[in-house]
Order: sequence, then C-alpha cells, then structure tokens
Amino acid sequence: MFKKILIANRGEIACRVIKTARKMGIKTVAVYSDADRNALHVKMADEAVHIGPSPAAQSYIVIDKIMAAIKATGAEAVHPGYGFLSENMNFAAALEAAGVVFIGPPSPAIEAMGDKITSKKLAQAAGVSTVPGHMGLIADAEEAAKIATQIGYPVMIKASAGGGGKGMRIAWDDADAREGFQSSKNEAAASFGDDRIFIEKFVTQPRHIEIQVLADKHGNTVYLHERECSIQRRNQKVIEEAPSPFLDEATRKAMGEQACALARAVGYTSAGTVEFIVDGARNFYFLEMNTRLQVEHPVTELITGVDLVEQMIRVAYGEPLPFKQTDLKINGWAMESRLYAEDPYRNFLPSIGRLTRYRPPVEGPTAGGIVRNDTGVFEGGEISMFYDPMIAKLCTWAPTRAGAIEEMRLALDTFEVEGIGHNLPFVGAVMDHPRFQCGNITTAFIAEEYPEGFKGATLDAATLRRVAAAAAAMNRVAEIRRTRISGTMDNHERRVGDAWVVSLQGVDHAVTVAADHDGSTITFGDGGMLRVTSDWTPGQPLARLMVDGVPLALKTAKIPMGFRVRLRGADLKVHVRTPRQHALAGLMLEKAPPDTSKYLLCPMPGLVVKITVDVGDEVQEGQALATVEAMKMENILKAERKGVVKAVKAQAGASLKVDDIILEFE
Repeated sequence: MFKKILIANRGEIACRVIKTARKMGIKTVAVYSDADRNALHVKMADEAVHIGPSPAAQSYIVIDKIMAAIKATGAEAVHPGYGFLSENMNFAAALEAAGVVFIGPPSPAIEAMGDKITSKKLAQAAGVSTVPGHMGLIADAEEAAKIATQIGYPVMIKASAGGGGKGMRIAWDDADAREGFQSSKNEAAASFGDDRIFIEKFVTQPRHIEIQVLADKHGNTVYLHERECSIQRRNQKVIEEAPSPFLDEATRKAMGEQACALARAVGYTSAGTVEFIVDGARNFYFLEMNTRLQVEHPVTELITGVDLVEQMIRVAYGEPLPFKQTDLKINGWAMESRLYAEDPYRNFLPSIGRLTRYRPPVEGPTAGGIVRNDTGVFEGGEISMFYDPMIAKLCTWAPTRAGAIEEMRLALDTFEVEGIGHNLPFVGAVMDHPRFQCGNITTAFIAEEYPEGFKGATLDAATLRRVAAAAAAMNRVAEIRRTRISGTMDNHERRVGDAWVVSLQGVDHAVTVAADHDGSTITFGDGGMLRVTSDWTPGQPLARLMVDGVPLALKTAKIPMGFRVRLRGADLKVHVRTPRQHALAGLMLEKAPPDTSKYLLCPMPGLVVKITVDVGDEVQEGQALATVEAMKMENILKAERKGVVKAVKAQAGASLKVDDIILEFE
C-alpha cells in the first residue's frame, strides 16, 4: 500500500481524505494557499506545503505548483478531491509522466467524460438517452440566443468544464440567453480556466438522480445505487438523500446497468458518478459523468457501508474490488444537508467572516440512527471570499426515510454557527416541508415553494406550544438565578411567580409553572399540560430539553423579558411576561425600519465587476444595474422598480461590504 499521498485540495474534502488515509496507516501531505495557512486540513495532515497566493488560479489549480509539492515531499500518489484539478486531464497526465499515481480514473477517461460536450457525444454513440441540445462550441451571445431559439426555451446554458453550479444559467428568452451566455463564460473562465459553453434543453419538473459507480483495474464495475439530488438552488445541490424516494427497483437497476456500461465503454476505473434527469414517468436521460468523488458521497457510504475514498485508494494501488454487485444492498436511509456560508434572508448571497461559534452536533450513533459531519472549518477560523461557500456536510442515517429526516431535524437544531450568515434555518425549514416529507420533489422545489425568497419558517401550533412550555420553564430557571444574584436567595420562591404569559409568532399562551426537583409542569389556559425537563442553565446558547418525553433543541439568547429562539428554520422572539407586564407591553409602539428604497445596496461582501448605468439614466424594473462577484459567482443586481439614477457611489474594481451603497436614485 502507498506510504504517503498528497491531497491536491482544501476544506472539508481534504479533511475527509485525510481521515481515511489515517485509518489505512497512510501518511498525508496537505497543500495550502495564503488564505488557508491556518486551515483545518493543514493542521490534520502529517505535512503541509505552501503553494501560493489566495486565489485558486494562482495556487490550487496551478499544476506546476502541485507537482513541485509532490517532488518536495516524496508523495507516491495524489487524491484530487473534487473541483480544482480533479477532472483535469493535463494534471492526470502530468502525474502519470512523473510516475506518481493519480487516485482517480486514467487521463483518457477524464478526457472522454470530464468534458460535458464530448461526454454527451460519446453517450449518444453508446445508445444512451440524452437531453436534446447543441453540443458544438458557441461563438458569442447572439449565436447563443439563436441556438436557444432553435432548441426551444427554456434552455440551460452550461460551462463545458463546469461543475458545482458554476457557469450555469437558465434562459427563458433571448435576453436571458445573451446575458446568461456572457455570465456563464466569465464564471467558467474564472473557475476552471476554460470558457467553452454549450446549451441544452431545460426539462421542466425534473428530478436529478445520480448513480455512483466504482470500477477497478481488473474489469470489475459495480454501481452503489442512487442519490436523489433534486433540492437545488441556482443549480447547486443543497440537500441530497440515498436512496431516492421516487425510483422503483426496475428503474434503479436499469439506470445502474446503463451507468456501468458507460463506464466500461471509456475504460473507467475508480469512483465516478453518472448523472441523470428523470421525469415524472421515470424516463431517465443522461446529463454528464463526473470523473471524481462527489460532494454528496457520504449518503452512499451510509446506506452501503462502503468507504468510497478507501476503495479509490485501493483501486489506484491495483487491488480488485472486494465485493460484487449482488453484495451491494441498500440499508436504511441517509440525508445530507450542505451548510453554506450564505444568508438565506438575503436571497442566499455569500457571507464571509470569522466563525465566532462553530459547534456541530456530536458525530456517531444516536438513539434513532447515526450523525456524521464532514467539515473543513473550526471555531475561530475565517470563511474566505476566495473559495466555495460550503463549510460542512451534515449527514444522518436511520432505518427509514422518516427516521432520517427526524434525525436531521434534531441535528440541525443542535448545530451552532455564529459570526456569519448561514443556511441552517433554510435546510431546517425544508425538512419540515410537507412536500419534502412525502418525497414529492423536483429541481424546481425551491423556486416553487420559496418564490419570494426565504423569509423564515412558520411553526405549527403544536410545535409553538412545545416551545412556549420550554420557554416558560427556562424563564423560571433564569428568574431564580436573577433573584439569587440580587442577594435575595432566601425569598426566591416567593418572588418568582407561577403565572406567566408566553408570546411567540403572534400567539399568546397564558401558563402556570409548577416546578419540582426534576423539572416543571406547564399548564395552559385550556387545561392542557406539558412536562419539561432539562439541565439548561442561563447563558448557555443551546438548550436541550425533553418536552413530554420528546427531545427539543433550542438555540437561545437572552432578550428583554424573554428569549430569542431558533429551531426548525424559525427565528422567534419569545417573550415571557407576568400578566401585568403583558398588558402594558401591548401599549408599546414599534419602531419603523429605515427607508432604503432610494438606494441600491450591496447585498453581500464582494468585488464590483461593472456598473451598467450612469447618473441621469432612467432605469426600468428588472434592468441590470451592477454585477458583483463573490465566492467565484457573478451576481447581477437588478432594479426593483422604475427610477432615475441620482448618483453612482461605487466603481468597477471596488471591494464592498454588506449594505454599502452602490447607486442612489432620485
């Protein structure tokens, strides 16, 4: 077996590979840029080599710098992770020429399937059903609009060398096609160093289902069943699960066998993923083959018990697969939620900054299943603007889909992240969504269910009642502590009353709190009762409680006369007042928010690429005003209403913070 491997990547996937290598007794080498000098993957590896400035184009995707690190450390093999150089044929070929093993497929397979245009042509030649589209190169925006019209709108504009949602746009008309072509081309050049673009028909109401394949150098190829990846935003996967709640056994078998046939046709070895679009009648169409490890591979590992990274390493070393297709059964259900550094309340725009608090749930077996968290960050670390905004992948497993969802709910509620905007509230809300719970999902789920963006979840009456009971019990603990601090400990029982009014989400609950040594019994005005037990103490940001024997986790912070409480995608102000205080609070006036309607504000930290209007210009609703780049994605800011530009406050090349003014209108 290899004695030392280099991981040509960063973040959570580098940490993930290091964990398996360590388990196998293999030494590891990390590479890092200026921004990653103190990163977790650098701390975990046995050795680390600096490879250049923060931008990936000057460090992680510079082949010569990776090759120099290999030579300096004597690494025998390289695992590329995903993204960066993982599907770069030139990198694989350079390793082969240097006598270094590439832990991935051979370079001809990468060339054949890593390029989306070439792979579609090969798939068509092999008799694989593909989505209609234009496979040739496209010269400019006008040609893009012409081709899109011939295919028929809507169409998907995609970077040939793309992945991870970069360089992808949906166009519904000629204007969208022209604009999307240029943005996709720019993103592709910045992210992959390859600005080739192709166009294909966008299938409405599709499900995105992919097949994991694994092949060795001895002619053995198997599929490890499927992953459902339909919950997507901006073509970027957000929640994945395995297996799919939609496929039947016959379709699963047909897709798996077709994926294996395609892999064999190009001489594929190592782990790879064949992606399909599946319509409502379970017809499936080949999209592309990812010649690398996928971000969402943990859910496959959880339902099969196969460590895919270990098998990639063993295959690269020349070992045969230790199992056959008939050995690969589906055991239970797994969910994955991607934790992104982005603000769901600001249309999911990227967020950067320092993680002032980062406390994932404990990994390992739980009462109902398993929790796993693949991450590449730590508390006190910084989220950089230079790389992908994903900072962790939270996974759960249970015997059933409903059980896996329930495990995910509790894990999300106990995942503490502070200091940056993040999407934990959103993925928590999705887990509670009735349509998701019944498996009725498509790639349009987010657009259809959150057309105006995410404004926070609204909790049902039963959950609100449980939260109200918890808050009442917590308030009593806080009040007792307050009286003790004030020096009146002997009288605290007399001073802390039993009658309270709990107000949350526009609902008032009159309650009575009866406490004993083991907990509190909360009696509501209608006579209903809930028993609350917990070891929570004031000041703890996470409260773990049992309400009538069922776990409840609340992220809490003190506010005047109550708590800020976050759970299940909701962010609530929960006021706990005496009846008299409650009556007086109803007479208080609310402060109106400031009027920002005359300004275009920068919605996230980023770099101004261009301003498309000038002073005196009259703009129309929906007109593009400015382009801001953040975390390798171009974001086009558009006018929300008609207006006239009074002043331009920012110029191309400027680095802006959240809510910096870009334009002022009359």
